[in-house]
Amino acid sequence: MLKNNEKKQSKTQIKLSSVQLIVLFYAAAIFVSTLLISLPIAHKPGVQLTFIDALFTAVSAISVTGLTVVSTSDTFSVIGYFILMFMFQLGGIGIMALGTFVWLIMGKKIGFKGRQLIKIDQNQSTFAGLVNLMRQILYLIIVIELFGAVILGTYFLKFYPTWQEAYLHGLFASISATTNAGFDITGASLTEFANDYFVQFINMTLIILGAIGFPVLVEVKEYLTHKGKYPYHFSLFTKITTTTYLALIVIGTAIILLFEFNHFFADKTWHEALFFSLFQSVTSRSAGLATMDINQFSDSTLLLISILMFIGASPSGVGGGIRTTTFAIMCLSIYFYAKGRNSIKVFNREIDPQDITRAFVVITTAFIICGAALTVLSHFESSSLLQLLFEVASAFGTCGLSMGITHELTSFGKLVITALMFIGRIGIFSFLFIIRGQEKQEKFHYPTEKVIIG
Repeated sequence: MLKNNEKKQSKTQIKLSSVQLIVLFYAAAIFVSTLLISLPIAHKPGVQLTFIDALFTAVSAISVTGLTVVSTSDTFSVIGYFILMFMFQLGGIGIMALGTFVWLIMGKKIGFKGRQLIKIDQNQSTFAGLVNLMRQILYLIIVIELFGAVILGTYFLKFYPTWQEAYLHGLFASISATTNAGFDITGASLTEFANDYFVQFINMTLIILGAIGFPVLVEVKEYLTHKGKYPYHFSLFTKITTTTYLALIVIGTAIILLFEFNHFFADKTWHEALFFSLFQSVTSRSAGLATMDINQFSDSTLLLISILMFIGASPSGVGGGIRTTTFAIMCLSIYFYAKGRNSIKVFNREIDPQDITRAFVVITTAFIICGAALTVLSHFESSSLLQLLFEVASAFGTCGLSMGITHELTSFGKLVITALMFIGRIGIFSFLFIIRGQEKQEKFHYPTEKVIIG
């Protein structure tokens, strides 16, 4: 009898929570991806990839970051490109979204545990309509990527000798931009298209559609196809995240223009300066593609881009960082508190106090994690503090922009950046919930007492 109880206890102890399972799935995906891109068939002839570089590349691809320690175009074969593209999809759309798609094709029903995993992977607050959401996400993303691939591939026909090469570059660029992966097979990101506004416009559109959040895309689709008697009402999430996302792009563009007016833009025309500023503001959300050498910017602009990367993309999208809604709630909290109000009212709705607490938990934890990583890296690496700060923000925001120090990092430094990319992909709450126990109901309370704050 005692042995049976001990067995039951041991089974209970090793039982994994839904969050821990999701993290385990992503860890397994990284392990398998590391093995796949280590295969000789994935490399160009004569190329060898060390384990640490293969691991770094796999984490960067699964977390759709784009930081690389090797040249993608010089290292990987065509088969390697397709392996990377699949990894972008896996990391960008989400393991559970693709898993749900396979499950539905096999005619299987999604049970409670599966829905629970989907809810966590997609950062949803309810179980309602999860399977339908997965269907719509997959449909929208695949359609967007195919349109992008056809448009870019057709346009690239004038740059590449064969249609196969042109459409391969178009497909890779479309998937990389939509998932905000930041990888490229040109060998120079988008610097070759610094004056090609059409390529930049298509890439910016794909980046925004991927990073603005899947629920936003679904609601826009429903709005466009809505035929009811009553007007369609967007959710508070869509209103906040869209407003914040677009505001950050506009503000980022304006400040970059201001900071670089007498510096990098001194000899540029107005439209060159505008597109350089706009593209860099858009790509700093989480995309990592660049139309210029980022080192040509001034320190103040690089610091601004670091802040934008730290904020990242929207929740339930393809990007990392603290996310746009978190940043918005923080700003609104400060504003309303300064106005002497104890609640946040926006778009004729009131923000749940628990969401305000969650927002500050995310921001504080992110500062601690990134601050600790920066401190450790500054001790072990020879790069400047600004370069390391930029690298840390890029990794945590799963952006992929770099000042060119990624390949110079020590093995320890690569592991630190790898950890940041992984945390940026799974999100702060998933990271915290790995070590968090089951939520317990408080059985009693002590008398409350105020303490001095600030």
